This record gives sequence, structure tokens and C-alpha cells, in this order.
Amino acid sequence: MKDFIIISNVSDDPFAIDIGHMCGQPEEISDIISLKVYANTEFCPRFISDEMDLSQIGAQLNGKTIIICSSGTNHTRGSLAMRNLVLARAAKDNGARKVILVEPDLYFSAQDRGPHRGPDEQGRPVEDMKKFDGQPFTARLYAEVLKSAGVDVVITVHNHSSKVQKLFSYLFNGEFHNLTPSDLYADYIRYSDMVVTGKDGDNLVLCAPDHGAEPFMKAVFDSLGLPKTSRIIMEKVRDGERKVSMTVSKDSDLSLEQIQGKDVIVLDDMVRTGSTIVECCRLLRQGNPNKTCFGVTHFLSSAEARENLNSPFIDEILTLNTIPTILNRDSQGRLRKKLVVLKIEKWIARFLLQYMGRNSAKFEKDFYSVDMSSKNPRWRPPSRY
Repeated sequence: MKDFIIISNVSDDPFAIDIGHMCGQPEEISDIISLKVYANTEFCPRFISDEMDLSQIGAQLNGKTIIICSSGTNHTRGSLAMRNLVLARAAKDNGARKVILVEPDLYFSAQDRGPHRGPDEQGRPVEDMKKFDGQPFTARLYAEVLKSAGVDVVITVHNHSSKVQKLFSYLFNGEFHNLTPSDLYADYIRYSDMVVTGKDGDNLVLCAPDHGAEPFMKAVFDSLGLPKTSRIIMEKVRDGERKVSMTVSKDSDLSLEQIQGKDVIVLDDMVRTGSTIVECCRLLRQGNPNKTCFGVTHFLSSAEARENLNSPFIDEILTLNTIPTILNRDSQGRLRKKLVVLKIEKWIARFLLQYMGRNSAKFEKDFYSVDMSSKNPRWRPPSRY
């Protein structure tokens, strides 16, 4: 084995297998580790060793780095999280020097508030505190138990919570890597026929549906390298659990009237119900743009989200496979007619190789792949991209 080993928390996980092969791991994950489940349903993994070798008991992983790719879909997130803990402990108990967790959609990170008072909670109104009365600060718990289990490094993708970022960075001594996929979006926007950018971006508008999405919009703008691209920021007011209202912020480059005939892309980190994005795109349509698209990193393909995002106000959806179920055509439902998925295995492999000081040149330009249903009117054979 090499000095690093890539495994997964479920058997035959395509995401982990692809990353392993791209990082030059010739062995199949199922030949490296057995993911046993006892009759009483308890998970008990075992790193496979030479049965005749009695000299390295408990030490077969000495000096090695174990990389756990956690993106499985056949278990609950709670079950997958527990498997991560047991895998990390198995690695450390058998001599691993370092354990890296690659979890593109960081579990429990949306549970980043509780009824506690701390340095990050100053100024929180009591009404907001009451919303979380009786709940735990689960993101903190997950970080603490990962560290206790033996995880040394956490790699995730586009986590929007500043509180989670500070917490994980502190607990993991700076070894928390929150990868921003702005280069993925920028490359696809520039070189596909999704939109017409115009000269130096003069036909393109990027939109943040609220101030929380503004940093990501700016990152995509910077990666695009099209200085005439305009930006719009929305002011969002939540009128209920699933009802929002919006206005264009005075900090925007353009008014609604000025986006007429242009192509607009709304950018956000996650979608669960789609109500915010539909309202944003509905408002944008009042400015008569040529095309209104939605780019989102984490797509939870719920029935409600599919129904809402099938809205005529949204022409196309661009997302990543951080939640792998989005690759399933049944999960896409009717959205497959306007959905494009950028697969991030090469992108993750490139970062891992760079992190470990290895040659990643083969992914310098070819750093993602495109998944698109033949129902999408822009579909072309895979060689097109």
C-alpha cells in the first residue's frame, strides 16, 4: 500500500472509488477494508491484513494517512456519521499517522445554534434564543466527537456557517478546509453554452438571493475574470417558515429594469425547499431578462424542492454532486429537463494530491465532469465537454 489509503463509510461508493482511482490507488476499497455489520446491526469495520503475518498486529497502518470519503446515500446521515467515527478509531487503533475526513456536505452543520450564550451569541434577541430552547448545538458535538475518534483533518465544500467554520478550525488546529467551488462554476459558465456572457461579461448578471450568499457570488465573479459582469443582491424578509419577500438591495450594480435582455444566474450554497429561490427568480423576471438560471452547491432533492423549482421562472439549474442522490434521474424528476450536475471527484482528488504534496497537473484544466440528462435541450454526448 502507499503511504495514503482512501476508503469510504459504505461499500462500493462510486464517489470514493473514483477519488481513489484518480489519486492513483490501484486497489479497490473493498479489498482494503471490510465494512462488517453484526447480526445485532452494529457496525464493525476491519482493515484487511495478511492472515499469516503475525508481526504487525495493530500496526499495519503505521505511518499511513487514511482518507475517509463520506458521501454515501444508503444510510441516514446519523448512521453515516457514526460510521465515520468508528472508521477513524479503527485507523488510529491500527497505527495510522493521520486521518482525513472528506465530507462534501458536512453533517449536522446546519444545526449551528442552540439556546446557549457564548462569545458568538452576543446581541442575539431572546426571541431567537427561544427558537432553540431544548435543542443541542449539534454541530459542536459532531466536531468534538470526530476529533475524539481520531480525525485530524476535515475537508468539506462550501459550508456557509461562519460559526461552524470557526468552531471546526479551532478544534482541528486550522486543519479545516472549506473548499469554495467558484472555479467550477466559473469554468462551466465561461466555456459551456449555458448562458451568453457577452464581451467581458457585459451580458451576464450574477445574483445573491440574500446577503449570506454575497461572498460566494463575489468568489464566482472573481474566478470568472469577466470585469463587466454585473451583480445584484437581494434583501430578503422571511414572512414565515416557507414564505419570503424580496427587494433589490441598494448595494446592487443594476436595478431590475437594467437586466432586460441579459442572462442572470442566482447563486446560493444550498436548497431544501426552493421557496426562496423561486421568489428571487420571480422578482428577477419582472426585469425581463433573457434567461434566469440557478446555481447551487448542495441540492437536497426533496419532493417539495422538485415541485417548487419546476417553476417557469427558472430556466436552468446548475449544481454539484455533494449530495450524490441528485445524480439519480428519479430523484431529479421533471427537473432533469433543466438540470446540470458538475461532478466534483476530480476536483476533490486535485485538492488531496496538492495537500499531500503530489503532482496534480493532470487535473489543472480537466478538473470536473458534466452529468446531464438527454431530456435537457442542451444535452450533447459526453465528449462535448
